[in-house]
Amino acid sequence: MANRNSNKLVVPEAQHGLNQLKMEVANEVGISNYDAMDKGNLTSRQNGYVGGNMVKKMVEAYERNL
Repeated sequence: MANRNSNKLVVPEAQHGLNQLKMEVANEVGISNYDAMDKGNLTSRQNGYVGGNMVKKMVEAYERNL
């Protein structure tokens, strides 16, 4: 079966910045030590808050640069 993983970064050099953003957002929503945490122990809602807020911040940054 073909691997359909589309999570590859278009710009691999952005990985560090995305990880920093993820930690910042996790702290903002009240999840400390997110980088060392087993994400499988978090609820879908908690992980969704982190991912959703990351997207929100990225869209806001893009809109500011328009």
